[in-house]
Amino acid sequence: MKEEKNIITVNNLHKTYPGEVPLHVLKGVSFSVKEGEFVAVMGRSGSGKSTLLHQLSLLDNPDEGEIIVENKELTTLNEKEKAKYRLQSFGYVFQEYALLPEFTAIEAVSLPLILQHHSMKESRERAKEMLKLVQLEDRLDHFPSEMSGGEQQRVAVARALVNNPKILFADEPCANLDSETSKVILDLFKKLNKELGQTIILVTHEPEDEKYVDRVIHMKDGILL
Repeated sequence: MKEEKNIITVNNLHKTYPGEVPLHVLKGVSFSVKEGEFVAVMGRSGSGKSTLLHQLSLLDNPDEGEIIVENKELTTLNEKEKAKYRLQSFGYVFQEYALLPEFTAIEAVSLPLILQHHSMKESRERAKEMLKLVQLEDRLDHFPSEMSGGEQQRVAVARALVNNPKILFADEPCANLDSETSKVILDLFKKLNKELGQTIILVTHEPEDEKYVDRVIHMKDGILL
């Protein structure tokens, strides 16, 4: 039996936002996620879950603590190194889709590879594969304004997967979707996890999302319960 190994380990993570009254959002968070695990981070609004995701995914810098991915300590990287690591190793899905209005689906999904200096032909072929994976092969040349919210979010998922990321981070990906479309997106995440072994860290406040994941990490007031 293959031994499961930790793909990400977090040690004593702290984050405080300055102000007249400083806001201590993360208060010594420590946990690990195994390779191929589908984990949900859950808690009320203001519990620190999105802030935690932003630290893990290198979109923000913690004040204190370690973030170790495959034995590499990421908080020691400079900003240029972090940007390169994000592009090569992480995939992101946000609640607002984050699609450029002037880019078609295939252009949007190709972009991360083009930024890594892959050829246009190679980038488009890989993008086609990913759009087929999310069942949008008939929407390759459609702009965001020509797609539903659920279709736009599936384009965002395809874009997040195109570089074969070590970890897929999803921050409230269904917040702007109706319940039926949310189910489509979460079923897709579960399929990616089970069939491709994709490691996924999902932030959500919806209790019904628990049934899709392997494990839930509950947060309250900046700590893990």
